Amino acid sequence: MPSEEPGVPVLAPPAEVSANLARLADTVARLRAEVDHAHAVADGRALIELAKGVLMERLHCTPSDAAKQLESLAERAGLTPLEFAAEVVGEAAEDRITDVAQEFLARAEEDSVAVRLRTAESGVLAAGDTQRVAESILEHALRPLGATAVAVWLAGPDGSLTLAGSAGFSAEEAARWRYVPPGVATPARTALIDRDTLWSTTLASSGLPSIGQHTLSGGGRVAVPTGTGGRIIGVVEMCWPEPLPAEPGRERRQLEALAELCAHTLDTWDGVVAPLGAGSGDFLGELVDFVDGLHDPAVLLSPCLEGGDRLSDFRIHHANLRFADPGGRPRSLLVGTRLLEAYPLAAEESGLLDKVQRVYATGEPFRADSMAVTTLVDQVPLTVLTDVSITRFAGNVLLVLRLQDDAAKLAVLLQHAQRLGRIGGFEENVVTGAITWNTELFALYGLPPNAAPLSLNQLTGHAHADDAPAIGRFLRTVLHHKRPGSTAFRLERSDGVARHIRVVAEPVVDGRGELVAVRGAYQDVSSQHWTEVALAATRDRLAETEQEAIERNRLTLQLQRAIMPPAKGPIDMPGLRAAVRYRPAEKEHLVGGDWYDAVALPTGEVLLCVGDVAGHGIDAATGMVSLRNALRGLAATGAGPAQLLTWLNLVAYHLTDHVTATAVAAVFDPASRKLRWARAGHLPPIVRHHDGTATTLPLIRGSLLGAVRDVVYQEEEVQLDGGDILLIYTDGLIERRDAPVQDSVARLVTLVEGHQGGLEHQLDRLLTYSTADTDDDTCVVGIQVTA
Repeated sequence: MPSEEPGVPVLAPPAEVSANLARLADTVARLRAEVDHAHAVADGRALIELAKGVLMERLHCTPSDAAKQLESLAERAGLTPLEFAAEVVGEAAEDRITDVAQEFLARAEEDSVAVRLRTAESGVLAAGDTQRVAESILEHALRPLGATAVAVWLAGPDGSLTLAGSAGFSAEEAARWRYVPPGVATPARTALIDRDTLWSTTLASSGLPSIGQHTLSGGGRVAVPTGTGGRIIGVVEMCWPEPLPAEPGRERRQLEALAELCAHTLDTWDGVVAPLGAGSGDFLGELVDFVDGLHDPAVLLSPCLEGGDRLSDFRIHHANLRFADPGGRPRSLLVGTRLLEAYPLAAEESGLLDKVQRVYATGEPFRADSMAVTTLVDQVPLTVLTDVSITRFAGNVLLVLRLQDDAAKLAVLLQHAQRLGRIGGFEENVVTGAITWNTELFALYGLPPNAAPLSLNQLTGHAHADDAPAIGRFLRTVLHHKRPGSTAFRLERSDGVARHIRVVAEPVVDGRGELVAVRGAYQDVSSQHWTEVALAATRDRLAETEQEAIERNRLTLQLQRAIMPPAKGPIDMPGLRAAVRYRPAEKEHLVGGDWYDAVALPTGEVLLCVGDVAGHGIDAATGMVSLRNALRGLAATGAGPAQLLTWLNLVAYHLTDHVTATAVAAVFDPASRKLRWARAGHLPPIVRHHDGTATTLPLIRGSLLGAVRDVVYQEEEVQLDGGDILLIYTDGLIERRDAPVQDSVARLVTLVEGHQGGLEHQLDRLLTYSTADTDDDTCVVGIQVTA
């Protein structure tokens, strides 16, 4: 390195932004990143649900099957479920969702150049001990920079220094400096205490003794503290034969990076075991018990490390029962949070974070009496005086914050009570005219703290004109009758803000009964006033809404019963007997759109259908009427079930107001006893054969009505025999919140098989033993083929 004139030791220049404020900025950035991550997770979940919907339509499967297919296909493709979901949705919508998702994932997986470099450098020296690392650093890194020797010091818990490795010094010199007792000032100890790099143009000019002082006194010295996880465990001291320039330049960062390589070997140098850290679960548990046993209010802080070894903050791991937060918050809200989150002003206002970090780094305890600690309470700074004690315990920090006396605690509690209650106190001496206000009362009036307080006699001039009579009665009660009084008025502040205020006052009299002072309090009750006004308006609107809802539900129920009157008995039709059971929802406002129909067609066949319109109320009922009447008219054409559903889908898509529904349509031929059927997103029917066995018809293709304009419905044919029973039902019969649909269908099949009675008794039994818990209306249609 180029040489310059010798000079005094120079510490590296401080950064333009304080390190503590930088940590506070990191905390804000971390919290913002957590919020962004939560939004990203929600967006990804929505994308996966959309992809499951696409798979349900294409594979004609249930939601649970679609989820399994998504995971299986993603695993085969070597993609994450989110990546595969983006591919599926992107292909279905023919847009750029896939490209955007891939670009996002690519950006998230970009490697940090700094991390790769650190990994490469650490890998070169990972196998060596401290002595070999020192030799390697000198040979491969320092000699090209002009250095001729290096010493690696291990810092002891008592402030001593032990020579863990060296290169470029004679064996005699290294043996002479193998141990430096506590309190001896050397370049390495100065760097350790200051926790910063010491840059000396020459060793002689620094006036500090050190290794190699007789042979290299005229050369430059650089001492760099090093450690892991914010804890300084040693110092790397580098020596040059010639003086160094006064300003470090680029070399400083290179030397600090080299010093970091030694930290990983210092932890285990010559069998020296590193202190227990927060990862020791058993020890940490004992430390928590120790904190609970203290008579002082204390919290246990654990270091927060980023990137493996960079100290960013401290987490409040535990607080004992005696700890009282200066901000008045309960212990449950503090434990688990970071120090800068709980006390954001600790970075600068009180210097608390700097004190904690210094103790953690050096191990030197800190004590202070009457230290000001500032915290934010509802965005308002609050400063209290506390006795502070900070001690490092095995990789953690014990922080004791003790309010000085009970009076200070009571003052804090009173200040919180007045702030939370928006209460301002006053006292007015009627003899001398002296008036005393507290800080909250100035804030209530919108006045600066140095403004002149207002007398009670001036109250009318700052209130609404309509409140003058009430204020007059209040003043007469207190000042003339000498009795406590209170009143409410509207305060009109000079800044144009109007507040609703309640004032309470009591007179203070002397021994002769003469009035000498008045003391009392003002309270801002604006929130309570407007809440009462809003509550009254809400009650009125609620009464109107309830009446409208009652009338609307009554009309809906009348409409539903007029169109689908309850069947009083079985219906005899060509070749079959039909029976219907309908159970409305328990709550009237949940009147739904379940519907059924059985029509003898001109061809001699019988049309059977069951449907369920999405939603409840009059909209669902009117939608049901539209679809039921449309299907009756379309059936007169003689078309099959699949074609009927195709036409009915167009009706729901084009001719209704966003109505969606599920349905099953079937056409029964009495002559051949063949049943042709199709489904539109509806559960397939169940057939109970005359021999007592029951089966579910296959889940054929067909999406719900009104969702997509062009849909192709699959049609199937089943041969029925005399005595067979066909059951068509809506999901209100089986749907449960805690069980998949497949399990509910299987239970229904078992229930059907176990019945031995007639058709009507079969339907009654299904309703009686239904385990549905969604409080939805239910419709069941049973058809028995006659012999």
